[in-house]
Amino acid sequence: MKKVEKESLLKSFFLFFLSQTLLAGALFLLNYQKELQSLDETVFSKMRLCSFSLQCKEFQYDFVPKKEYELYRLYKNESELSAYFSIPNSTKNALKIYLPKEKYMQEVRTLQKELLWNFFIVVFIIAILSFFFALYALSPLRKALHVTEEFIKDILHDFNTPLSTLRLNVSMLKSETGENTKIERIENAVQNILNLQANLRAYLHSHVTQKEQLVLKEFLKERINLIESNYRDISFHTEIPAVVLHVNKDSFTRIIDNLISNAAKYNQKEGKVFIRFSDNILSIEDTGKGIQNPKRVFERFYKEQERGIGIGLHIVKKLCEELDIAVSVQSEVGKGTVFTLNLKNIIV
Repeated sequence: MKKVEKESLLKSFFLFFLSQTLLAGALFLLNYQKELQSLDETVFSKMRLCSFSLQCKEFQYDFVPKKEYELYRLYKNESELSAYFSIPNSTKNALKIYLPKEKYMQEVRTLQKELLWNFFIVVFIIAILSFFFALYALSPLRKALHVTEEFIKDILHDFNTPLSTLRLNVSMLKSETGENTKIERIENAVQNILNLQANLRAYLHSHVTQKEQLVLKEFLKERINLIESNYRDISFHTEIPAVVLHVNKDSFTRIIDNLISNAAKYNQKEGKVFIRFSDNILSIEDTGKGIQNPKRVFERFYKEQERGIGIGLHIVKKLCEELDIAVSVQSEVGKGTVFTLNLKNIIV
């Protein structure tokens, strides 16, 4: 399940679960008030029966002046529950029957415990229903994503034949006419499309659960060796300690390739690229032109140069989210750019 699917599943689950739990909580609160009122009525009825015979062990009784209290009414205070009843042939005194507050609270706590237990059972059932509801709600989204991915895969596959034809004919043309600016532009355009293909394939085929261990220093050395052959005027400098990562190799490769090749591609002549690792942070710094608006650099189709189509860093951002890697950028026009990757979640 992709990250966007998990996010959608969790949001649907919590939306349904919280709304239903709040509704159930409100109903249980109303029911608790009703049960509490019913308990008071039961206590008063028992007091009333007790007033006829005084044969009741749970209550205590006393005789008090009649004028101080209203008869046949239940009183509550901090120490007791009490009710007052008339005494035959007596106009001055009344019979007081009372229940100590602690005994009353025992019954209240028993009631609360029973209702809370029922509430938790209902919440558990709501959680199960919420999960199946969220799973059902996710189904259309998963189908739409699947159709979109299949469509993009078909398009990428269909690109192979015309791209191969273009590369072959450009190579033949170069051998006939020699190097010239027009051929170089065609080669750059073809290379941009190939990079786009590689980025999209990495994103579509990304399975973050399929992870393996990588020795960062050896991995970066391998990627730099592949990239630096295309940028012979750029020097690469690394300061990488012994660090082992547990990560999906294909996705991580696309992230690193994009960042290092961009650092070389948009550098100045005889420029430098520094790749360092310290405190779980991998930084890729160049001495290039810098970025005018770094906040927009991860936006889809955003670019400040004529080269490229502005989707490489957008895919880097998406892949980083899939791999749980925080990516950030700092840049100053005329001095260079630093991309940082926080690898703390994938370090072994």
